[in-house]
Amino acid sequence: MLDVTARIVEGLLFASDRPLSLDEICDLTGSGPETVTGALERIQAALEEEGHAMILQEAAGSWRMVTDPGVGSSVAQLFEDRRPGRLSRAAVEALAVIAYNQPCTRAAIEAIRGVNCDSALKSLLERGLIRISGRQETPGRPLTYSTTEGFLNYFGLNDIDHLPRKREIEELIGSGGDGEGDAPSETDLFGS
Repeated sequence: MLDVTARIVEGLLFASDRPLSLDEICDLTGSGPETVTGALERIQAALEEEGHAMILQEAAGSWRMVTDPGVGSSVAQLFEDRRPGRLSRAAVEALAVIAYNQPCTRAAIEAIRGVNCDSALKSLLERGLIRISGRQETPGRPLTYSTTEGFLNYFGLNDIDHLPRKREIEELIGSGGDGEGDAPSETDLFGS
């Protein structure tokens, strides 16, 4: 059974519609970082030991409760009519280029992909996965794009350094990856 602090932290994470940082949880509970960190560890252990449908996930330095992948597809059926459509292949490729080369311009993305990316950028901006991060100091001062905290949360990453490296991706693709075998070997998403 969880102690009072852990139960409060669990309630906050369950009720929140967004990930909460350690500082936010400390402010909301009136507890220090060590106490909250201990509570998070106890919650995680209890959820795992008792086989709950929820798990704790840390991403981008914040915590949230998410559905355990083992029951995720069943729970997802509740939200099918509310879920935005899947990202197009063009949007996924543009997002990969931005993630690995940020900040980068539209022209750089198009040079790597070989096709126009206006609609892909619009979709990624609307979904909050990328942001306009500034302007490049070159003629015309083109906009530059970078990933957002929403990107990190969506992919369950603490920071951009946790993206798989080029070698890891090449090994996955070379071994058959997900079995679909449709990865474009001619597209170098890393810009190298």
